[in-house]
Amino acid sequence: MYLGDGETPCYPVPLANRTELLRIRAASQDDARLVGHWDFDLGGPLFDGKPACCVDAGNILTTMRDNAGNRARIEVKTREVLALPAVPILLGGDDSVPIPFLAGFADHRPVWVLQIDAHIDWRDEVDGERYGYSNPMRRVSEMAHVAGMVQVGIRGVGSAGLAEIEAAQRFGSRFVTVREVHAQGIDAALRHIPEGARVVITLDCDGLDPSIMPGVAARSPGGLTYTQVIDLIAGLGRRAGIAGFDLVELYPPADIDGLSALTAARLLVNVIGAIVRQV
Repeated sequence: MYLGDGETPCYPVPLANRTELLRIRAASQDDARLVGHWDFDLGGPLFDGKPACCVDAGNILTTMRDNAGNRARIEVKTREVLALPAVPILLGGDDSVPIPFLAGFADHRPVWVLQIDAHIDWRDEVDGERYGYSNPMRRVSEMAHVAGMVQVGIRGVGSAGLAEIEAAQRFGSRFVTVREVHAQGIDAALRHIPEGARVVITLDCDGLDPSIMPGVAARSPGGLTYTQVIDLIAGLGRRAGIAGFDLVELYPPADIDGLSALTAARLLVNVIGAIVRQV
């Protein structure tokens, strides 16, 4: 694996955050040994005959209760990766992580956001906190470089009251419920994204059905299937450009037989494969 020489295109650079990545790394080992093999999810080997150019940049160190400092470190590292010919991938962390991750794209405007989640995360504050649980899409909507937002996988009863729904609608966020995806396919979401747009995917693990992603803090039945999510990622890579990806809210204590970590690892493979194929 290497970053490239300045002329060779460089593909994703994963940024590690918190202990969830340990589980994803472990679940990735079988695929790592088979990196040159045919992957039926991708329709070919992972790197599609191109140079293997994916680098694990290691963990972002965080400090308990230093919320502002942790956000600053995530944003700085994201900006460092974007200064390279690379696409940042951030794995692990809680609901707050997409805020500094998306903030890191300020000099790469405009970007769209594709959120995969069971919840819309539009609360302005929770117990006095405005940059934490249930806040991320509200804070992201306030970023001048975010041109639009599509929220996919919404279902059940969550944190959103009427005020949150109305705030999201005023911004212009497009809600795509799970039932719409089940009935219409992934085009129910993709049609809202302009062709050729640069898109950051933020994936909360509870966006997937708990039968395949049980390791989350807030299980909700009827979620997206693995196939729907990887088809959505691949379809986005063909329609627009994947500019970044984060995966958050994996909760290992609730996992069953490592199933969630395995699913997360396979989602990561599909993201890398989609980015490789869009260059």
